[in-house]
Amino acid sequence: MNYILFDNPLRSHLLPLTFVRPVADLRVGILTIREKWEIYLKSKTSTLTEDYLSEKYPLIKGDINILINGSVCPTKDLVKQIQKLKPNDALVYGEYLIAINLHSDAIENINNSDENIVDIATKSVHIKINELWDIFSKNGEAIQEDFELITKGRKSSVLSKTNTIINPENVFVEDGVKAECCIINASAGPVYIGKNCEIMEGAMIRGPFALCNNSVVKMGAKIYGSTTIGPFCKVGGEINNSVFIGYSNKAHDGFIGNSVIGEWCNIGADTNNSNLKNNYAEVKLWSYPEKKFVHTGLTFCGLILGDHSKCGINTMFNTGTVVGISANLFGHGFQRNFVASFSWGGSTGITTFEVEKAIDIAEKAYERRDMVLSEVDKNILRAIYKRTREYRYL
Repeated sequence: MNYILFDNPLRSHLLPLTFVRPVADLRVGILTIREKWEIYLKSKTSTLTEDYLSEKYPLIKGDINILINGSVCPTKDLVKQIQKLKPNDALVYGEYLIAINLHSDAIENINNSDENIVDIATKSVHIKINELWDIFSKNGEAIQEDFELITKGRKSSVLSKTNTIINPENVFVEDGVKAECCIINASAGPVYIGKNCEIMEGAMIRGPFALCNNSVVKMGAKIYGSTTIGPFCKVGGEINNSVFIGYSNKAHDGFIGNSVIGEWCNIGADTNNSNLKNNYAEVKLWSYPEKKFVHTGLTFCGLILGDHSKCGINTMFNTGTVVGISANLFGHGFQRNFVASFSWGGSTGITTFEVEKAIDIAEKAYERRDMVLSEVDKNILRAIYKRTREYRYL
């Protein structure tokens, strides 16, 4: 059985985060959606995505291909239904295609109707990521599910007695963790601490919370659930109900709440985002497919920060702000609620951040972690630069 995770037509609703990755590589809970599926399926997956991403995320075809919607998080029941699909059977949830069994010749035409396809309805879909705000809104549920999935039958490492742990049975610690003089409260949800993480003195953490491999929580940090800090991150200050996908830093004081931070971002000292309007009105958020601000149905909604974007010290983000890929923001006053990819400047004016200069900075960021920015990744940034040109003139 060959499993392929596909991007459905709604992937554009998850821009700018899906400019640099397939939907399945978004992190919600402890794991990315792909990592969840590969654990459940006990199999590696490949990807059907945009052409410019396909070299980094290649499609692998087999004799029997099960294509699975990359925006759907797996459950045991859903996996059982998918594995029972016969050729040309499609598992659907309302109007959404969840999975389909296709011959290799038909894979690229997955979104075209075929009279030979047999639809089978399911009610097993629990978490589906349709919109940007779903990532943090559904993060608590996803942490709980992932916690049960990856810790079942395993024994947690033990933290130092200098720490105060409330509900220790709801805390799981991987090997290599360093933590002293911290307060961890798992009463409202589980707390997962990944391999080789460090939680410095005085940090206060409430579940549901996930700290993924090789990440650091700095001294005196205040972190509320439902928050995920992806791998190789460094965070401090105050964080509430947010997801850091990975490789990003918010190392200093300041508040980030009800937000999603992409990879390779750096948030300057004392940066704050608003997550609640003064009049308690519903928050609107920029939509790439609609090319306008759309209703979220939420009163709490903060910042979406695209990969490779950075902001200077004391940056202020208004409620419901979307920043694209490789933006560099600084200066006084609130930033615009929508900042296009490859923007340079701030509230007093924005110019274009030329792509080769952005690539040069990305290379330096990789070097700081003893990594190399590949030519494939450089070409992805160049492709995004071309695709996002129209938004820099709105």
